[in-house]
Parts: sequence; structure tokens; C-alpha cells
Amino acid sequence: MSKRLVVDPITRIEGHLRIEAQMDGDAIKHAYSSGTMVRGIELILRDRDPRDAWAFAQRICGVCTLVHGMASVRSVEDALKIDIPKNAQLIRNLMIAAQYVHDHVMHFYHLHALDWVDIVSALKADPAATSELAQSISSYSKSSPGYFRDMKARLQTFVDRGQLGLFGNGYWGHPAYRLPPEANLMAVAHYLEALEWQREVVALHAIFGGKNPHPNFLVGGMPCAIDPNSDSALNAETLSRVKTLMGRMQEFVDQVYVPDTLAIAGFYKDWTTQGEGVGNFLTYGDMPSTQMNDPAGFMIPRGVILNRDISTIHDIDLDAEDQIAEEIAHSWYSYEGGNDKGLHPYKGETEFNYTGPKPPYDQLDVDKAYSWLKSPRWKGHAVEVGPLARVLMLYAKGHEQTKALVDMTLKTLDIPVTGLFSTLGRTAARTLETKVYMDSMYGYYDDLIANIRTGDLKTHNETMWDPSTWPSECQGVGFMEAPRGGLAHWIVIKDAKIANYQAVVPSTWNAGPRDGKGAPGPYEAALAGHKLADPESPIEVLRTIHSFDPCIACAVHLVGEDGKEMLKVQVSD
Repeated sequence: MSKRLVVDPITRIEGHLRIEAQMDGDAIKHAYSSGTMVRGIELILRDRDPRDAWAFAQRICGVCTLVHGMASVRSVEDALKIDIPKNAQLIRNLMIAAQYVHDHVMHFYHLHALDWVDIVSALKADPAATSELAQSISSYSKSSPGYFRDMKARLQTFVDRGQLGLFGNGYWGHPAYRLPPEANLMAVAHYLEALEWQREVVALHAIFGGKNPHPNFLVGGMPCAIDPNSDSALNAETLSRVKTLMGRMQEFVDQVYVPDTLAIAGFYKDWTTQGEGVGNFLTYGDMPSTQMNDPAGFMIPRGVILNRDISTIHDIDLDAEDQIAEEIAHSWYSYEGGNDKGLHPYKGETEFNYTGPKPPYDQLDVDKAYSWLKSPRWKGHAVEVGPLARVLMLYAKGHEQTKALVDMTLKTLDIPVTGLFSTLGRTAARTLETKVYMDSMYGYYDDLIANIRTGDLKTHNETMWDPSTWPSECQGVGFMEAPRGGLAHWIVIKDAKIANYQAVVPSTWNAGPRDGKGAPGPYEAALAGHKLADPESPIEVLRTIHSFDPCIACAVHLVGEDGKEMLKVQVSD
């Protein structure tokens, strides 16, 4: 019998994820992705006022708070056919774009970079040589020999005191690491600096939403008032602070994040041929110029790419019951009509049916149910969502900035366009779209200021606040492109209460188990064929899984008393 590799949980992600890999020598033959927490937010939302749903839906995750709140209010607005004021749309766009910039920078440095960067090796670096390297790739002001000397001393202090913290469980010294010590020190310095940077830039969400995390939202618009003469509303001073924060964000993206990605990627170009996944990609579209019912006005286009063919974009209809369905053939759920067919989210069910082993256990029974995640499919196809899907869609649609950024990256790394369909391509796409979103913020900001100067101060639509005017029964879908991919909340409203609520999140699309036909999801497909330099330290598994930026807390929502967290790397017969 071939060996089974178990990594549980996958660390440096939000939530609990177990990966099991059936080995064939030193290569992964088959992989299995298991969400190990119970899902239940849909049950909590039943029979509640739909206008309050966003406050509960935000608690799906401690990281993705803004995006779930946004999807939730959009679902209610779609069901009740509510348009929102221009100011509210622009403010939402600014908040979403800021979420991208913040989230992607945090993911790269604090969750993914350590798959490529050897922290311990940085202690061997020459600060002067590190400074020379940094200045060769960027004009960032913090790149002197003294700066890197201080960072090296700071890291040495952590090591000497045994206070590695987040650095403690790395596979330091692993033969799969390739960066020279100076590149490692540069990346570690920027890792620590990003911690400081992120504390400042999240203030943009607090300005518009009152706080962060869990900013405030409002069905019909935004709860922030605009009043140039009030100190408690958006005025010239607070809007000027937004502009200042945007400048701070842009400096780090342009002068640190983008150059670091290209510099590190240059040492790992062979990873442009690994970790492809299913070869199908889906985007819902986002960043509207008018209303959400007008996809033609989206900055991020909507569509599906099949079999890596970016010359053909297939249309997607989120309301059509013959397009999107969640299957549960290998999930710990049950459907009233049987588990052999998927359900469109409008008719979705959340009924638990746990038949697996009680933790801790040796391995999953992958012939049966093995995950708390469902298996979403588009017309029967497993599809990948996220930065790579969006960049491919923008590239296919001829978005000028995206095309220029992708072509620059391919030329810099000297790789073909097929290199995008990979672990490294996924990571690079995340960086490139951060640049696109960052630059887009200035257009939204300028439009907001210009609209305010016309005398339009409206930020919400009050016409829907009387439930007696609502239809007795209606349904709607609120969608957006969250940092990790297409996110949608489907809601059914009866007699002014929530009758059904289903959230299909990015990590459900990407991390879901096999479907009824045995077809793997993107995580599972992406790991197949990986060769491991050291099966006891499977850094290759982490590289590919982290390239998707898993957020399993979004896909599964509750954990029981037996859910003891532990890290186990196991090879069994």
C-alpha cells in the first residue's frame, strides 16, 4: 500500500484545514482537502430581519469581515430591488479596494513569504550587500546598510531569546529554500515593517465604517454621513486623511511588495510549472461604476474560463438553477432529496450528517464523506476563484494595465504565458492585482470628491425601510470579488424574514472535496504530481496551498469541544 502523508492543520491560514496526500514514492499521486470545522451560520440567520443579516454574516470570519458584510447587504438590496446613491457606491469601492491592498500584503509577507524565505539564513547576510540588493530593485527609502544591520540585530535577538514566535515552526534550512542570505534578510525586514504598516492603513475602513474589523454597513447605502460643516461626519479633513492613507498604501505596494515578489520569484521559476489545479476559472465581477445589476460597468469582468482557454469567456448567471450547485457527495451534510444531486443556493440546505472518525484520527476515509466543506460546481465543472482567475479575466478582456503588468512580469521572469497557470503564477497574480486595485482607488476618490462638490451629499436610500412595502416573498444574491475569490450570499425572504440563507465562499470553491463523479477540487488537483524533497517537512504542500490564500473559517464556521488544534505531519502505511 502506498503511504499517506497528513498535514493537520495547515498553518498560517485562517481556520482549520487538513490535507492528506496519497504518496507514490516521493511524489503526490492524489490529494484530499478536508475542512475540519462545522458550518452553521446559515441556521443562525433563519427567521431574522434581513436588514440585520450583515452584522451576523460578518462574523463568518475574523479576517474577511468587510467582504461578508458587503455581500450580505448586496443580497438584500438585490432581493428588494434597491439602488444605492453614487456616493455610497464609491465609498464601498474604496473600502473594497483597500481591503485588497491590506489583505494581499498581509498574506504575502505573513502567511506565504515564509514558504520561500529562510528566516535563519538571514542571520548570515551582509547588511551592506543586502542594501545593495534592495536598492537595485527599488527606490524605497528604507534600504540603507544601517537599516538592514538593525533588522539583522533585531532578528538575532529573537533567536537568542528563543522568541521566534510566528517564525518558530518553519522548515528552516530545508533544501527547497533557494534565496541567498541577503534576499532572506531583505524579506524578513519587510515582513516586520509590514506589521507596522498594516496597523496604520486599516484606519481607512474605520473612517468610512466606524471601526475595523467589522466595519458598519447599511442596506441601501452606507451609514457614514457627509457634512462639510460637521466634525462627526465625513468632511474635508477626514477625506484628506483618506488621501494620505492611500499614499502610504501605494508607496509600500509600488516600492516594496511588487519588487519583492519579482525578486523572490526569480529564484523559483520552476514553480511556474507546478500547482496548476483544475484549469477552470470563475469570476462574479465587481467594482461597479453604476449599480450592481449592470455587469457591463464592472472593473472586474464576470465570466468563466474553461480548460485554460482565455480566448473564450463563458457567461455566468448567479440566479440560474442549472449553473451553480453545491454538491455533498463527500461532505458531512445531507439533502432531503438525496445526496446524489447538487442544490442551487436558493434551495440550499444545511443539515449535518457527520459519519467520520472522532478526532484525533489517523486518516480520512476518502471513499466516503471527509470534509465539512461542500463542493460547488459551475455547470458541473470544478473552478478556481481568486486573484489568478481575476487577472486572467482582465487579461482576456484586454484591460490595459493588467496586460502591461502581466507582460512585464513574464518578460522579467523570462517565462511563457502558460506560467500563469501555476503556484507561482497564482502568487504573482495576487501581487499584480494589488497594484491594479491600488491605482483604481484614486479614480474612486476623485469621483467621490467631485460628486460632493456638486452638492450631492446623499449616502443611503431610505425608501426600503418600511417592510410593509416589501413583496411577501422575494430572493436575491449579493456577490463580490473578495480577496480570495468570488463570494456570494443567496437570500430568500418571506414575510419580511429570512427563510433561507446560503453563503458560497471562495475557499469552498477552491478547497471543497471531490464531487459525486470523483472530480477533485482546485486544492486537490493542484497538489497532484508534487515531488517532496523531504516528506517529513512537506514545504511544497504549503507553497501550493498558501498560494490560494485559504480562509477556511469562511467556509466552515463553528468548532466543537473536540476540535483540539495541533500540528501533525504523519506518514503512514
